Amino acid sequence: QVQLVESGGGLVQAGGSLRLSCAASGRTFKRYAMGWFRQAPGKEREFVAAISWSAGSTYYADFVKGRFTISRDNAKNIVYLQMSSLKPDDTAVYYCAADDTWLRITGEPDYWGQGTQVTVSS
Repeated sequence: QVQLVESGGGLVQAGGSLRLSCAASGRTFKRYAMGWFRQAPGKEREFVAAISWSAGSTYYADFVKGRFTISRDNAKNIVYLQMSSLKPDDTAVYYCAADDTWLRITGEPDYWGQGTQVTVSS
């Protein structure tokens, strides 16, 4: 079992930047792939970005490519989502996720955090 706690959300103006963090605890000895999802008000959850355990592979949704960067520090058991050029449409609750299978991280990951609110004003 892995526990995930997100932080770093807040209010930012359009065009600004923000960095989200996700701290993992529990069975962190496993080589979990990590990902970020988001859910805007009245909309379904959508995939944002994912990173393999080794950080050798990353995958991004088209709507964030070139603006968001996912990274991780395995020594600290933390995954980051650096967001820049933020748009009002990026407003959502952002969730951290983990799975020990790379192929599942973009769809149905096993573990989820509680989420952190990101609000982008125009």
